[in-house]
Amino acid sequence: MNSFELNKVLGAILATCLILLSLNIGAGALFNPAKPAKPGYEIAVKETGGEKAGGAKEAEQPIETLLAAASAEKGEATAKQCQACHTFEKGGPNRVGPNLWNVVNRPRASEAGFNYSAGMKAKGGNWSFDELNKFLTNPRGYITGTNMTFAGLSRETQRADVIAFLAKHADSPVPMPKAADAGAKPADAPKAAAPTAPPAAKK
Repeated sequence: MNSFELNKVLGAILATCLILLSLNIGAGALFNPAKPAKPGYEIAVKETGGEKAGGAKEAEQPIETLLAAASAEKGEATAKQCQACHTFEKGGPNRVGPNLWNVVNRPRASEAGFNYSAGMKAKGGNWSFDELNKFLTNPRGYITGTNMTFAGLSRETQRADVIAFLAKHADSPVPMPKAADAGAKPADAPKAAAPTAPPAAKK
């Protein structure tokens, strides 16, 4: 192949490369996507109905009201997740957590043979229905320094069911508290005086 033919081949190759480069630049200008200001994906989060407008949380019902509709059977099913750390039967052994027989109204940190945390000992008081409800909502948030690693039960009806289940496991179960009857009339309200009969006319 002489030099003239070689120059023609090299020129054709060079021209092809220039055409491909021009097409690439043109396509990039036409179809270049706009880069986001912040890298990543925007994830849409569905708003829950647990809060009212303005960010205020709905007020929780009193434990007395919740216990009126609580189910010990449902509580037993929920409490199965606690069996890795607790026993519920009379005379049951302590595990990672103490035995929970007779726990309702029992003084805190009082189960024999169990090594309680300093935070639990310092809290004092008894395990009333209301105290159990507060503790089961957020154990570490309610008693600082507790060794209980359970995150808590966010649903108030679940907590009431578990407390109803615990209340049944006792030598003498503590009666469930009754919700105050807001519609009841005060006992000392004065009664309306009965109308008196007119005096009999004299003949």
